[in-house]
Amino acid sequence: MTYSLIPALVFGYLLGSIPFGLLLTRAAGLGDVRKIGSGNIGATNVLRTGNKGLAAATLLLDALKGTAAVLIAGHFAPDLAISAGLGAFLGHLFPVWLGFKGGKGVATYLGVLIGLAWQVALIFAVVWLVMAFLFRYSSLAALTAAVIVPIVLYVLSTPQNAALFVVMSIIVFIKHRENISRLLAGTEGKIGAKG
Repeated sequence: MTYSLIPALVFGYLLGSIPFGLLLTRAAGLGDVRKIGSGNIGATNVLRTGNKGLAAATLLLDALKGTAAVLIAGHFAPDLAISAGLGAFLGHLFPVWLGFKGGKGVATYLGVLIGLAWQVALIFAVVWLVMAFLFRYSSLAALTAAVIVPIVLYVLSTPQNAALFVVMSIIVFIKHRENISRLLAGTEGKIGAKG
């Protein structure tokens, strides 16, 4: 089984490293999304192009690559699902095709969560939506949800999933360190603001 974890991780990584935000904005004739706003390839930055449809498609596809990695690998064994999910998340953050400079992983995090524990994914979504509605900061909404998820998974007695999401949540916080600084300084861009 241990030997199977590495191919599952690699499979997840390759799937996760598909840069949908970049591909969609280029296909739509909007150029390189990395040259606007935060320079990120994720849905929040795609939204800064003013194209809500592309942002929604990016969000969906970035989430689905996490879900697909989990479900495909999980078809063979539960442990492989966790390994592939981690791989998909890391692939989105550090895609080989873009010099290992990818997104911040929130949509793929959610996609992995959908594949492993869809009920907890609903809690993530509710927390994100409430925080986004109240404060209009995507980063704050994501960070809050990323704190809640491992706790809920632990309470639901899924220690392997909880451990995975502790690691993933820590990485989400590290990837959002500039956002955290801007939130503290009151200079973080709000949802829907063009940049």
